Amino acid sequence: QVQLVESGGGLVQPGGSLNLSCAASGRGFSISAMGWYRQAPGSERELVATFTSSGRSLYVDSVKGRFTISRDNAKNTVYLQMNSLKPEDTAVYYCYDDIVTTTPVGFRRVWGQGTLVTVSS
Repeated sequence: QVQLVESGGGLVQPGGSLNLSCAASGRGFSISAMGWYRQAPGSERELVATFTSSGRSLYVDSVKGRFTISRDNAKNTVYLQMNSLKPEDTAVYYCYDDIVTTTPVGFRRVWGQGTLVTVSS
C-alpha cells in the first residue's frame, strides 16, 4: 500500500510564504510523475504545479514566479515552496504521485490527504 502524507499548511498573511511537503511511503513502487492540485471553496480542483514523467516542471499561470516545485528522489518527497502568497491562493492543497507498482504490476495515481492553506490578514 502506497501512502502520501502531506505537511506544511497553515495560516499566513498576504505576502508570506509556506513550504508544503508530501512524502510517499510503501514498497514495490516507483514514481512517474508528481505534483500539486488545489481546491478552493466552491471551485473545481485545479492543477497548480507538476513534474511530468519526463522531468519537466509546469505551473498554472496564476502561480508562475511565486511557487516552486521541487523533489527529493531519495526520500520520495515532493515540495511546493509558495512565496508572495495572496488571499486567492487560499485552498486545500493535494499532492499526487503517478506510480508504477510491481506487485501487482500496474499504474495508478495516489493522492495525499490534503492540507489547508489560508492566506488572510
